Amino acid sequence: MSGKIPRFLAACRSQKVDATPVWFMRQAGRYMAEYRELRKKHSILDLAKTPELACEVTLQPMRRLNVDAAILFADILLIVEPMGQKLAFAPGPSISNPIRDEKDVARLNEDAAEDLSFVYEAIKLIRRELDPSKALIGFAGAPFTVASYMVEGGPSDHYAHVKKLMLDRPDLWDKLLRKVRYATAEYLKAQVAAGAQAVQLFDSWIGALTPEQFRRHVRPHTAWVLSEVKKTGVPVISFGTGTSGFLEDFAAAGGDVIGVDWRVDLDAARKRLGKRAVQGNLDPLLLFSDRKVLKAAVKDILRRNGGRKGHIFNLGHGILPTTPVDNVRAVADWVHELS
Repeated sequence: MSGKIPRFLAACRSQKVDATPVWFMRQAGRYMAEYRELRKKHSILDLAKTPELACEVTLQPMRRLNVDAAILFADILLIVEPMGQKLAFAPGPSISNPIRDEKDVARLNEDAAEDLSFVYEAIKLIRRELDPSKALIGFAGAPFTVASYMVEGGPSDHYAHVKKLMLDRPDLWDKLLRKVRYATAEYLKAQVAAGAQAVQLFDSWIGALTPEQFRRHVRPHTAWVLSEVKKTGVPVISFGTGTSGFLEDFAAAGGDVIGVDWRVDLDAARKRLGKRAVQGNLDPLLLFSDRKVLKAAVKDILRRNGGRKGHIFNLGHGILPTTPVDNVRAVADWVHELS
């Protein structure tokens, strides 16, 4: 703890902390036996849409790991259903009515946040249960990543439909992103109103773009969301994968904390980002390594930070499904001990 606020929140604001805070993207999920037990009885959407179950899944890692923040259990695509798309998980996400033309964009409902009350109820339940020394992070998908799912209809290797729409019909792309960004900002603001103490904007697919594509077609929309959410007064984390080629541009969109993946050394990232707080950046695959190798990697990241304020230890992306829980727990302990 730092003063009266959770250690994690202090680090988000680049304030002094007694130890580096740590949490893990996807820290609640398939690598935990208790989560797999719940999944035998409930679908992902059932878990996310039932406040009591979402609360339980969110808190599962808090009982097993010495982490400094909980992240709401939800999915970045929950927003697309009230926007008017048909979402299913079989087992991965798929959208059966992807965006293809003007009519598809025109019929999207940008007031989707109003229909996600189950998320806000889950946040209220979690806050009542969560240790006050730990923070609760809300989240949403960034406009580009969410719009990409909406256009592609699911995960993609090449983003062919997305890039064709973006580059051949920039006018229609802009209309789509304006609807997505409004829904996203309202969704995050409602999460904060329900009790989220920080929020993270996930841009998982942003690394598919060239720097110029990001600057021209995406950054204005991301910046708008980050600016709107910043008005709530809670710390905002902006995270993307594959951003090392345009890290400065990515950070210029806004955010109190910039998440960096494992493709850039943390000290190099800090130099490029200036005084901005950073989050990262252990390679998730290192969690499968020998303990000596893993501990050395943790030490290296902390060494590269050099004791500077404003560092939150995390992975460069989410925990993978078969990750050993004991290794995740060890990393959290080592971060606190070594820092």
